[in-house]
Amino acid sequence: MHDVPLITMIVAALALAFIFGAIAQKLKISPLVGYLLAGVMIGPGTPGYVADMNLAPQLAEIGVILLMFGVGLHFSVKDLMSVKGIAIPGAIGQIGIATLMGMGLSWALGWTLGAGLVFGLALSVASTVVLLRALQERRLVESKRGRIAIGWLIVEDLAMVLALVLLPALAGLLGDKAGADGAEAVTLTGTQLLTVVAITLGKVAAFVALMLVVGKRVIPWVLHEIAHTGSRELFRLAVLAIALGVAYGAAELFGVSFALGAFFAGMVLSGSPLSHRAAEESLPLRDAFAVLFFVSVGMMFDPAILLQRPVPVLATLLIIVLGKSVAAYLIVLAFGHPRSTALTISASLAQIGEFSFILAALGVNLGLLPQEGQDLVLVGAILSILLNPVMFSLIDKFGHKLEPGGVDPATLAVAVEPTREPIPPTSLSGHAVIIGHGRVGSLISARLQEEGVPYLVVEDNQKRIDTLRAAGVEVVVGNAVLPEVLSALNLPAARLMFIAIPGSFEAGQIIRQTRVANPGLPIIARAHADEEVVYLTQNGASTVVMGERETARGMIAEGLASMRPPPAASALAEIEAAPAPDRPAQAGGPDTPAPQPL
Repeated sequence: MHDVPLITMIVAALALAFIFGAIAQKLKISPLVGYLLAGVMIGPGTPGYVADMNLAPQLAEIGVILLMFGVGLHFSVKDLMSVKGIAIPGAIGQIGIATLMGMGLSWALGWTLGAGLVFGLALSVASTVVLLRALQERRLVESKRGRIAIGWLIVEDLAMVLALVLLPALAGLLGDKAGADGAEAVTLTGTQLLTVVAITLGKVAAFVALMLVVGKRVIPWVLHEIAHTGSRELFRLAVLAIALGVAYGAAELFGVSFALGAFFAGMVLSGSPLSHRAAEESLPLRDAFAVLFFVSVGMMFDPAILLQRPVPVLATLLIIVLGKSVAAYLIVLAFGHPRSTALTISASLAQIGEFSFILAALGVNLGLLPQEGQDLVLVGAILSILLNPVMFSLIDKFGHKLEPGGVDPATLAVAVEPTREPIPPTSLSGHAVIIGHGRVGSLISARLQEEGVPYLVVEDNQKRIDTLRAAGVEVVVGNAVLPEVLSALNLPAARLMFIAIPGSFEAGQIIRQTRVANPGLPIIARAHADEEVVYLTQNGASTVVMGERETARGMIAEGLASMRPPPAASALAEIEAAPAPDRPAQAGGPDTPAPQPL
């Protein structure tokens, strides 16, 4: 058999990640847990196949680059500034409290100051993936609570980016034999330390300036030119080359981390009109390598720690789930926000994820964090992600008991809002419903606008939602497959539905549910293959338009029209063949009446 460790590891990692991720999704927990467990299965801590531990970190690094590129693409200064009064001081305060709690636990375990700092920082930052998923499931992204949580998360991410920059510079001061490589501590004078930090920050500043001055012009221009070639493959390749190339160049030329380079590559592109397309084109590979990143992190986890060190495991979990939550809850209340907001923020942040893994891995590589610390971070992440949905359920059931003096049942509904934001129903009637507002949906809405037909749009992409609302278009936020989203569309009173999303499976589910609410509603859907046309028709679509077929019809019509004489030429030929009014008709020609006198 061929010795192909890279292929073997990728196949095993993706296959197991798919199996465990699907199981996790079925159990209604984050697929991240499944990906981490897949890594545990092929890691050295469990029997059976063990993946190449030398290749795993490199694949994980590509995953980090693409993850941070995605974070940069979705970074929004506008979102942060809208809630800066609570998000910035709140996040900084919560990071400080959580870091101190982590350092306290590390001191009790006999670790060094550097190990405690890395460990505490790793416990202080929530997972972007888990937090956004929790908010989307509860339709809280558009609410004030959701905006605060997202702004809080952005500040945490920026703080961790700064930590990734400074930790290598401070490693010599903070490190000792606790590190993975057993490196001896290096003593720096105050002047030397300031010099090291100044040089590091100077390199970062030079890189940031280059990206903001040059990159902000060059990168969007390159993508704009590539987009005009019409080649989707070249555009996708350009996006990946920019993400990986900028990250690698930042590390080689400026000495900054891959993560920071990728973050800024995404950030300078986020203001471009092509940023949404760049995110879409890079998503498949980004998701695949993100999965490999989580699998590689799971490979480093030793399950034996659950039996060997149960007390540190429990203490770590309590810091993440209880310590961070209480700190966030009290901070939000201190800023005068209602308890419902404080409860939502505290539950959203009661978990850790991808940045924690990046920090822990960096700490081990720099000789700052012992392997036990990374194991504790991993088990804390897995358990906290598992418990996060439970946190929201507990808030729904028992959150009112946190009210001072208790709450009487009559005022319970007012005292504590549910963590799931209700969807306000539309007041429109006789309207059209557009599901999805991408390239197809936007053309449909433009024509309906011209015709004066009232319509609303169902969309879950934030940038599209903001654009539509700025134009005064009514938007129902969410996935139209969900019954509660469809119930907000006033389907019994609707006149027409356009399903403009490309996924035929989702479209079929939407059609089936819509037919129950309004059996006679005309539903026009789109398809890309004959099989999809049959599937959507069987599910109740009135008309299914297949893009390729309509393109062919249009091309044939234009081609046949070009073969016929132009209308102007035909008219000219008839005029030339007809006799002039002041001369007799030619023999054999038609009789032409004489002109009447005026």
